[in-house]
Amino acid sequence: MKFNGVEYQDGSVKYTQINSGLGSSTVSGSLVSGYTKITIQSSGNPVTQYIVSKSGDNTMYLATYITGEVDPGELRWLARLKKSLVPTGPHNPASNVEGGSAIEGSDVYLVGGQTRSKFYSSDRFIEDNVHGVTGSGVGIWMIIPPQAYETSSGGPFMRDINTQGGSTQELYWYMNSGHVRTEPWRMGLKGPYAMTFTTGSTPSANIDTSFFSSLSVNGYVAQSGRGRVSGTVSGIPSGFEGVVHWYNSNDQYWVKSTGSFTSPYMKPGTYTMKLYKGELEVASTSVTVSAGGTTSKSISSTESSPSVVWRVGQFDGQPFELKNGNNFLRMHPSDPRMSSWGGTYTVGSSSANAFPMAIWKSIGGNAVVKFTLSSSQLVQMTLRIGTTLSFAGGRPSVTINSWSGSVPAAPSKIDSRGVTRGAYRGYGEQYTWTVPASAFVSGTNTLTIGVASGSNGADYLSPNFIFDAVELQGPGSSGSGTTTSRTTTATTSTWTTTTSSRTTTTTAGGGGGSCTVSMWGQCGGINYTGCTTCVSGATCTYSNEYYSQCL
Repeated sequence: MKFNGVEYQDGSVKYTQINSGLGSSTVSGSLVSGYTKITIQSSGNPVTQYIVSKSGDNTMYLATYITGEVDPGELRWLARLKKSLVPTGPHNPASNVEGGSAIEGSDVYLVGGQTRSKFYSSDRFIEDNVHGVTGSGVGIWMIIPPQAYETSSGGPFMRDINTQGGSTQELYWYMNSGHVRTEPWRMGLKGPYAMTFTTGSTPSANIDTSFFSSLSVNGYVAQSGRGRVSGTVSGIPSGFEGVVHWYNSNDQYWVKSTGSFTSPYMKPGTYTMKLYKGELEVASTSVTVSAGGTTSKSISSTESSPSVVWRVGQFDGQPFELKNGNNFLRMHPSDPRMSSWGGTYTVGSSSANAFPMAIWKSIGGNAVVKFTLSSSQLVQMTLRIGTTLSFAGGRPSVTINSWSGSVPAAPSKIDSRGVTRGAYRGYGEQYTWTVPASAFVSGTNTLTIGVASGSNGADYLSPNFIFDAVELQGPGSSGSGTTTSRTTTATTSTWTTTTSSRTTTTTAGGGGGSCTVSMWGQCGGINYTGCTTCVSGATCTYSNEYYSQCL
């Protein structure tokens, strides 16, 4: 693969591949309307690979057609490049494992006192339309337009390997895999997608692949054979991202919106249509798409707003506001840059980042919440714990003072490591317990959350789960540490619910009005005064690529 006269492919051990190689294949080439089309039909795997190029264009246009699962079960484009020429990958150096020693399996390494892994290069599919590796005067990029994901699996929040830097620089696009797999593989055409060369600048994700309609590519459906859905999203609280997701067994699509929306061009069919607040499902319906038409379909959140005594975190399907939530995407739980695990959150004085985003059965300790109740609050209440991902059957065990809640049934198994690979998106279990009035005392109460599982394991591979949020539903009182924004900061505020079934407000906080800043640049928390400003003494602080908060 030459660009400006320089060969970038590293063939010292292996070359660029689909999967782990297609094996014996039939290869043919043709010239169609000025495009060179190479077709590779594997004999050993149900895969046909297309490579298309045009004179004067620094881009390889790609498409992968499958009729069954591949072996081994990782359908990916893997470009092996000369690391000396393109040493820098996304989120560098998180996936640069060169010179490291393996500390977990053969894919998590310790390099110079920091943990590294190819899994730490991943981004959510909904944002991952361009990623690449760069060097002096060069960039090599994967371009994945939204349509290219339509027959992948996992939905908008799926994340998978993008790069690994070892003796060679590996640049990936994962189409399907078993990494935190939550639904069956989809068959058909993956793409068109592309690998392009630049002098260093990031290319646009908006590439024109309409010419594929003249190339006789299996599974390709032109825009004229597709339809769309348009409508309005309602009920997503201010400060949260809204996502609409359409899927069936054949295809998947998505769009971000908290108001009006129009879907990507979709293949005809009937789809489940879901709405997410962040990554938490808050509504579901169905819609039918016809070729050449636009179907009108709106969707509104059905999330309830119970009265709560306190809440830690936010129910949005994400753990980022909790302790180590700003780090775990790019490092192992054992990394010295992590804060100590476990810990105690005190309602009314602690920040959300005092509460751990994950807990383990064999290491790190429990998660503890201390809270104060008045005599008028000693009534039956409901404890709710939301989780985003479980490993080895891990689920919450709870005690409040001397009362112990029943252990819930094991969650649906996902046969994949999770948090140690920087993953957090699973099935998203919700657990509730009815807590009798006799469990509480007037004054200080202690909730202890541990991990229940019939399985065992060593350290960070012992049963575990990731928190979304925790709340005690009951009569509110001064001193309840909760907020409605994406991030949580404990305060002394009184909770009141509005007449809307979906909106909860607090007497504290500020801001309001419209904000033109991207969601991840906005600040949340009880100390915010505007979309990027905080009260005196607090600073709008970047936490990770998904959000900032007032600290």
